[in-house]
Amino acid sequence: MKVIDGIENLKNKFPYPVLTLGNFDGVHLGHQSIFRMITERALKKKGTSVVFTFEPHPLRVIAPERAPKLLTTFQDKINLIATADIDLTICAHFTAELAHMSAEEFAEKILVDQVGVKEIYIGPNYKFGKGRKGTPELLAEIGKELGFTVKAIPEIKSNNITFSSSKVRTLIAKGKVSEAAAYLGRNYSVEGVVIEGAKRGSTLLSTPTANISTSNELLPMDGVYAVTAELGGKIYGGAANIGCNPTFGEKKYSFEVHIFKFNKKIVGKSLKVNFIERIRDEVKFSSADELKIQMMSDITSIKNMLEKLGV
Repeated sequence: MKVIDGIENLKNKFPYPVLTLGNFDGVHLGHQSIFRMITERALKKKGTSVVFTFEPHPLRVIAPERAPKLLTTFQDKINLIATADIDLTICAHFTAELAHMSAEEFAEKILVDQVGVKEIYIGPNYKFGKGRKGTPELLAEIGKELGFTVKAIPEIKSNNITFSSSKVRTLIAKGKVSEAAAYLGRNYSVEGVVIEGAKRGSTLLSTPTANISTSNELLPMDGVYAVTAELGGKIYGGAANIGCNPTFGEKKYSFEVHIFKFNKKIVGKSLKVNFIERIRDEVKFSSADELKIQMMSDITSIKNMLEKLGV
């Protein structure tokens, strides 16, 4: 997949662009369904499947106080789009200037003049342009004048619930990671760099943990989780804790993972953590020994769970 970072870097025309437009945070199953539609259509027309997205999220510019915590980093989003066999992803740098561009101007100057779009597939509620006046209906009217067609895709649902990034964010924030996976088509994951921690896991608790610093904006609700950890091309089972370690009276927020059957030093290395299931709340125990007993029980439960899942 070719990625063009910034519409000012769009120098060449592509054959018969079939395009979808949106933020695509999380790249959930609804997004993936639209990607399949444009790749199939582009293949039929011997054209180019194009995803047009934005960085940063438009609300970061228009109304920062309302901007959501994102499910995916920009690079994660690009990597996930690439798995859908998209030919080209165009990332527009969202600025105040772009925010003040009308829907008509955006369609003509960018989608037609620069991209050369022939067909657009868009969600039924997606809006763009100044004042969010660019609806699928308006875009279709503009297309009649400028020479492209618009197909509004009906809401894609599962169990009568519409796939949406906001729905997935709500589930993650509540710790309902297994439910979120049903909307994402994969386990929710967070990637970060392993940093030095307090080392209580390896000393007091006999369960060494990797403390993770991440640029991901949305961590699941505080608690203990069954996870898998990806490192060096291998996947390991593990137990993750998110919270403030109340047993030790800490106020510092931490995200740490105990990786099963693993004893290598990995400080400074990148680790990807996939959330499988929430096990319990984070609890303040009366002593380190009581916490250790609970941790051993958690680890046994998680190992049994992962074994049933074939991990």
